[in-house]
Amino acid sequence: QVRLVESGGGLVQAGGSLRLSCAVSGSTIGILVMGWYRQPAGKQRELVATISKFSNTAYADSVKGRFTISKDYAGKTLFLQMNSLKPEDTAAYYCTAGPNAKPDQYWGQGTQVTVSS
Repeated sequence: QVRLVESGGGLVQAGGSLRLSCAVSGSTIGILVMGWYRQPAGKQRELVATISKFSNTAYADSVKGRFTISKDYAGKTLFLQMNSLKPEDTAAYYCTAGPNAKPDQYWGQGTQVTVSS
């Protein structure tokens, strides 16, 4: 079983920055993709960014150039550096992990990010 625990959310003014972290524990053999989703209140969930075991990254168009996904060498901590935050970035952010066939097999409990205008 894999456990994911996010941290780093909070309230920030527009234009500010936040860094989310996700601690990964348990049996991580087979975890080949990790990522971040977000879900604004009352809206659909959106894939924000992914990173492969070999550090290949992909981003939603809405965050390209502003957000950076990364992980530590051991793959035990996932990060999301968020710069130039906008009010529309306000959402609950979730860390995910899994094999290639199901990259969102495991989910964290989420951390709230609120961007004020």
